[in-house]
Amino acid sequence: MARGPALVALGPLGLDRGGHLLVRRALRDGAVRVRGDHPELAVHLRAWARAEGCRLTALDDGFDLVPGPGDRRVGAESTGSVGPGGVVEHPPARWGLAARGARVEAGTAPIAFDLDEKATVWTDELPRLYAMAVAAQWDPAVAIPWSAPLDHPEEVEDAVVQLMTYLVENETAALLVPARFLARTHPHFREVLQVLAIQCADEARHIEVFTRRAGLRRDTLGLSTAGGQASLRTLLEEPDFALASFLLSVMGEGSFLSLLRFVAEHGPDPITRAVCRLASQDEARHVAFGMAHLQRHASLDPGLRPRLAAAVERRHDALRDTAGLNAEVFDALVLVAAGSWAPEAIARGWDAVQGLVAEMDLGRRVRLGQLGFPVDEAAALSSLHTRNFM
Repeated sequence: MARGPALVALGPLGLDRGGHLLVRRALRDGAVRVRGDHPELAVHLRAWARAEGCRLTALDDGFDLVPGPGDRRVGAESTGSVGPGGVVEHPPARWGLAARGARVEAGTAPIAFDLDEKATVWTDELPRLYAMAVAAQWDPAVAIPWSAPLDHPEEVEDAVVQLMTYLVENETAALLVPARFLARTHPHFREVLQVLAIQCADEARHIEVFTRRAGLRRDTLGLSTAGGQASLRTLLEEPDFALASFLLSVMGEGSFLSLLRFVAEHGPDPITRAVCRLASQDEARHVAFGMAHLQRHASLDPGLRPRLAAAVERRHDALRDTAGLNAEVFDALVLVAAGSWAPEAIARGWDAVQGLVAEMDLGRRVRLGQLGFPVDEAAALSSLHTRNFM
């Protein structure tokens, strides 16, 4: 026996005071019969039914409402399930800004995002990396011993300021690159948005602490060179997400990670050591994301590795006539590692910096090997990496 429409008894409650909530709730299960004593119920129901796309029939003892094709819930398109397992390969533009797992009303205007392929941006490590990043956030005001004494020689302080100037410049580029791709990523890949956004927040914090450290005993910063800026400009101008991520995270930030750990070890004061140690922890996550998503991408696209290699060669050719690493930065690294101008100390500092350069090269070759490059090709590509480190 067929069941009649569900009854919604409103009594004196009108649609102008929330009665529509009860009607809409009942309509989830199909047709409803509405009864009530409000004097304007008929007028309100007719207007509401038109707006909702429902079919309304007046009866002697009430009104029948049937969801129609204009109901926003009818024909709404599912966008998958909430968790990472619900990620689709190619979310359409018509899903727009809808949260993954939501239903999108038919007729919603599309919003185009060109990074809309799971193969291009995704890694299953994203939820873990984001959780780690959230848990590892640190407050510069309390995590760094800003009141610690700076009792090293003035010329060593000048070297620290030059290093901090260089770090700020490079971290600015490292902020702008993910920020550019953040706005191009389809919101369906929300974990990608979250990881890129927290990378931007990390870099903003690094810029803050490096700038603050540089200004503790000096009113001006060090030298920014044309060659250094030319090197970073190639990162900003790379339009391809995979190639930009490779050049920045795998080649550049991977090398930068060694640099930060070097200064964290050899820095002349607790403040310098702390800012570099904390920044290196953040950069390690950035490198991990770049590696994880490129490893997945390479496993799905056999043509990716040749494109990555070509990007390194193209960048090397573009920078062939530039000076490379700021000479003041190299000398500052030697002096910071030496700690003084004593000849034997300078010799130790020089050897330490040569060891740093070798460590950077080894790290690049290891990461390239993890991306599937043969040993000889990894070595050749690492040797072509910009002399500016990033």
